[in-house]
Amino acid sequence: MIVSDQDYLAGLVRELCKLPTETEWVEFKRGNDDPQAMGEYISALANSAALTGKASAYLLWGIDDSTHAIVGTAFDPKSAKRGGEELESWLLRQLTPKIGFRFFEAAMPEGRVVILEIEKAFKHPVRFSGVEYIRIGSYKKHLKDFPEKERELWRIFEQTPFEDGVAAERLGAEEVTRLLDYPAYFDLLELPLPADRKAVLESLESDRLIRRGESGLFDIMNLGAILFAKRLSEFGRLQRKSMRVIQYKGRGREETLKEQEGGKGYANGFAGLIEYINGLLPSNEIIGQALRKTVPMFPPIAVRELVANALIHQDLFVTGAGPMVEIFEDRIEIANPGEPLVDIMRLVDTPPRSRNERLASLMRRFRICEERGSGIDKVIGQIELYQLPAPLFEAPPGSTRSTLFSHRPLNRMDKTDRIRAVYLHACLRYVLREQLNNTSIRERFGIEPENKAMASRIIKEALEAGAIKLVNPDVADKLRAYVPYWA
Repeated sequence: MIVSDQDYLAGLVRELCKLPTETEWVEFKRGNDDPQAMGEYISALANSAALTGKASAYLLWGIDDSTHAIVGTAFDPKSAKRGGEELESWLLRQLTPKIGFRFFEAAMPEGRVVILEIEKAFKHPVRFSGVEYIRIGSYKKHLKDFPEKERELWRIFEQTPFEDGVAAERLGAEEVTRLLDYPAYFDLLELPLPADRKAVLESLESDRLIRRGESGLFDIMNLGAILFAKRLSEFGRLQRKSMRVIQYKGRGREETLKEQEGGKGYANGFAGLIEYINGLLPSNEIIGQALRKTVPMFPPIAVRELVANALIHQDLFVTGAGPMVEIFEDRIEIANPGEPLVDIMRLVDTPPRSRNERLASLMRRFRICEERGSGIDKVIGQIELYQLPAPLFEAPPGSTRSTLFSHRPLNRMDKTDRIRAVYLHACLRYVLREQLNNTSIRERFGIEPENKAMASRIIKEALEAGAIKLVNPDVADKLRAYVPYWA
């Protein structure tokens, strides 16, 4: 549900009451507010909404289930509890996986109506207290008793990418253009803004950002909302997918200086997001012969690319988590939900695989991210240009994290730092059809030519650690070259 104003809610109630019978995705109640039954209905309706292609399901109190007449209800979800625990909290705790649901109240002339909007199941059937339910006609049943429905549900989950989900449905043209920042779409494509709304909608429809539905109404797809929402908060659970930026004091998370959550879509809000992050990052002042020059501590291109990667390659089906940038005194960490789909050690040479291919494709068209396969190469190249410690790529359980470190002299880098830098340097040179050698290592670390022995010791550390390997052991020491261990 996009808005909570009374006119919209009243219209929704009237529309649902016009349904000839209770459907798989709508249930009416006069006043039954039993929490257990409510949770079972959430499971059944969420799963049935996925089966029937609906973005949301609804449970309404204050409606006669046979005549669909509005009779009003005294049920108050805000004050309702189960065993001393607030109703919403108790229901959410029993649901697996966690899905979004919200209560609304509609003040109708005939009486007060309570609406429970339930997001459709995605990726997995929704269970309540460990049991999966489904609607068969107007009846709530155990999903396991209907194996054909269960198979169909899993087929839908496997075939439906996140981008093709519906973020908001049954909207008029005016509402679509109110919710989406459509001028930004044409700006990013460097196209003139069409003179009329019909042409605007046709362009958005051609990129499957919206979908024309029944009776001339439109659905806004997840792809359209996540890229061009004016306010992600108007699209339910998509609000959790906005980028959080947190700045800490010092090197730990004990004291927060600033915290902000992005409100716009990824495409129309990207420039502002990067500008905000860069404004928080520390900088160094370099004194030249006559002028002072302020240089950012981290390469802006590397920051931009890693932020774009976090948005594009996240697992958008993960609930309750979104991409995040954390800024510390000595580093910046950029994380997203979802483990990488390629080996974390092979990010440089392996073409990226994206869970969200259409999202990634559009972001490339908007020139927000690099062409396929060149992004991490550019990050490492920029880090070497700035002679910073090598970036750290990690895959904690359920997530991906990239860390950029501030400048640190070679004598303050530990062995792990040096080996990682040598390995990534070897990877970068390999994809450029070059090989690591003593000269390239001296350039990488800023080692003077007379200190060749220091570069040799660093190479030896990486060789003994198995991070690189010698190309030809029969050549003279000064001609020796190295490649990554996997080459």
